[in-house]
Amino acid sequence: MHRTEDRSLIHASAIVDPSARIAADVVVGAGCVIGPDVEIDAGCWIAPHVVIQGPTRIGRDNRVHAFAAIGGDPQDKKYDRERTRLEIGDRNTIREYVTINRGTEQGGGVTRVGDDNWIMAYVHIAHDCRVGNGTVLANNATLAGHVEIGDHAILGGATLVHQFCRIGSLAFTAYGSRINKDVPPFVRVSEGRARPRGLNTEGLKRHGFPAGVVGALKEAYRILYRSGLPLEEAMQRLAEPAGRCAEVARLRHFLESSTRSIVR
Repeated sequence: MHRTEDRSLIHASAIVDPSARIAADVVVGAGCVIGPDVEIDAGCWIAPHVVIQGPTRIGRDNRVHAFAAIGGDPQDKKYDRERTRLEIGDRNTIREYVTINRGTEQGGGVTRVGDDNWIMAYVHIAHDCRVGNGTVLANNATLAGHVEIGDHAILGGATLVHQFCRIGSLAFTAYGSRINKDVPPFVRVSEGRARPRGLNTEGLKRHGFPAGVVGALKEAYRILYRSGLPLEEAMQRLAEPAGRCAEVARLRHFLESSTRSIVR
């Protein structure tokens, strides 16, 4: 990637810092503001009235819609102008009024968004979050600081996620869910104060998981949520099926690494 010299694709009313590195085919709409320490790779489309602050790197083929604010200072009172950054991968769709903040020094210094995510209007991704690949964050979903979202998770509209929580891969949250504990991979939770409501079987089907794996995960869910066992004992009971199924092993590892406990 190189800094644009031919600015024919950058609207005359856009304000672009001379130090910004923008690939030659990037479209920048009217009224945009792109600050220093911003890199935008090839194939991106930036709608009118988007603000991008740095240090921020945006990968290839992203579409950023009007009035999004990308790479702003973290909303953390401890932040004292340290040099922190935002990294966004490839082929993401970022809709209107989305806000994504840079990281903090205490949180590792970086906020990361992976590839192929669908980030709908008014979503907020706070400092030091880690968003994986192929996720869907529906309108008004809000991630507090240090949240982790696994690959292909779906967050329903107005889902609220407390700081330091994790949502596992292929998990699903209903609209209006309030998440204050970790949501394990493959699990579906209800609106309001989140409670488990079964496996995300539709998501497993869409991603081609074979019947044997789905069956093993259903058995793991039964042990974890319907056996009445304390969490520690349920995790011990999962050891044997985890030895036979990689996806159950992923679930068990997630449980073992949880620091906030899980929705239950």
